[in-house]
Amino acid sequence: MLKKIKNNYLNLIFTFLSGIVILFIVAPIIGLYFNSTFNGIIETINESEVQESIWLTLWTSMTGTLLFSIFAIPFAYLLARKNFMFKNLINGLIDIPVIIPHTAAGIALLGIINRNTFFGEAAEFFGVKFIGNPIGIILAMSFVSIPFLINSARDGFASVPERFEQVALNLGASKLKVFFSISLPLAWRSILSGLILMWARGMSEFGAVMIIAYNPKITPVLIYERFTSFGLKYAIPVTVIFVSICLILFVLIRLTKKK
Repeated sequence: MLKKIKNNYLNLIFTFLSGIVILFIVAPIIGLYFNSTFNGIIETINESEVQESIWLTLWTSMTGTLLFSIFAIPFAYLLARKNFMFKNLINGLIDIPVIIPHTAAGIALLGIINRNTFFGEAAEFFGVKFIGNPIGIILAMSFVSIPFLINSARDGFASVPERFEQVALNLGASKLKVFFSISLPLAWRSILSGLILMWARGMSEFGAVMIIAYNPKITPVLIYERFTSFGLKYAIPVTVIFVSICLILFVLIRLTKKK
């Protein structure tokens, strides 16, 4: 009886602490809606600058996610299945874009894609510009967000029993067929979570994008500009609109994932 009371007491404490965490996450979002007006939101959403920035944010983050997934998913498979020299070091290097300040990430990226570098000169030779261009935005978003996809996909592949792959290989299936018919389908939930996280992180990026391409403005940069130029009153409606779009998109994606 005493043990049961202690367990209930512990559950109450943990529930209370959990509620604090949830409140810490949810309260600022709810506050945004209470501090905005319906008319202000309607006026803001009708502005062409806001519409263009939201569309730019959505398609650049999605493009970066899909483009770099072509490289990140096979890389994650190698990290999950192969043992090689400096593997632990490489696993650590993957997380560097996450742990360094994102303005520093933008500076680091700028150091290899500006017009005075080999990559910058080669790109300009083909008529491609990184600075102040959606291509630069895609690179900045992808640089800070790709670790989420790699780590999630690696964990997904690692959870797939190797014996399934070995049986298929012994039955004469090629490694490529085994990857697409066994490894990828069994790890798809983790890969999808990684894709969602990468897309979400790319959409929310500010520091690195601001360094590489202040213009054209993605929505986080537009919110910052309105806050610094006009104050909180003018920044909140854009924030509410963008947060609402993000919430709707990710709820739909999560619901699709469960099916």
